[in-house]
Amino acid sequence: MSDPSPSSFPPTPDAALRTPSNLRLRMIASVAMIAVASLALVLGDIAFWLLAVVVALFMMAEWGDLQKVPPKTKRLAQFALSVPLATMAPAWLILETHDFFTLGLLAGAAFFIAIVTRLPRLALGVVYCGLPVLALVFLRRQDDGLLYAFWAMALVWACDIGAFFAGRSIGGPKLAPRLSPNKTWAGLGGGVLAAGALGLLLWAQAGLPGLLAAMSPLLAVLAQGGDLYESWLKRVAGVKDSGNVLPGHGGVLDRIDGLVPVAPVAAMLVAIPQIFS
Repeated sequence: MSDPSPSSFPPTPDAALRTPSNLRLRMIASVAMIAVASLALVLGDIAFWLLAVVVALFMMAEWGDLQKVPPKTKRLAQFALSVPLATMAPAWLILETHDFFTLGLLAGAAFFIAIVTRLPRLALGVVYCGLPVLALVFLRRQDDGLLYAFWAMALVWACDIGAFFAGRSIGGPKLAPRLSPNKTWAGLGGGVLAAGALGLLLWAQAGLPGLLAAMSPLLAVLAQGGDLYESWLKRVAGVKDSGNVLPGHGGVLDRIDGLVPVAPVAAMLVAIPQIFS
């Protein structure tokens, strides 16, 4: 059966998200999530990996819910994903081909799910949830890993904040009204400017490489694309949120959607100069 067209998607009750109490709850939850992620980042490779694993497994569960698979099938996908996630642990760094080994396992886990369940979209979720984790763990492991991983995550945060305030204060034409009624072109511009400003600040004050700083606005556009893709997934599934584990925010996928495409590209931007150096 083909996917429903955007015009057939059910309307999203966005008005409930705009109440003052809900906005306060969302802001408090956002600050708490940023604090937890930053703390794990500072504590080191093991703490960051553990947090990333927990997040990835929640993402996989929510992806299974969006695909409306039975609980047993969803758990099978989580178990399959847990194998490559385990090899991302710092203890596996004794292998010289550590990252390629994990990439192979990630592809193998997706192939296994596709064959066993005959649900290619569920198999896609294994890569969707696992690849950004591998990218972030790779970034954290570099000599300047604290800066690189923080940059990749913080530019998405800056993009979200800039888009939120620019969209609310300026308004104007909608970016993709059938997918996400609240997003505007002004919000996209605000998010790009905020991410660009963050990249410039990290370049000037923390020594972020100029290439990464220059790419920050483009990655902000990619983050917005990831947000819209997740909105499309929810519209197809006929739900407002991917889950309900985060107060005022819905599910983990609702908060990580922008980081999913950004993290792998950020990792490639860091890795490519090393390969050719």
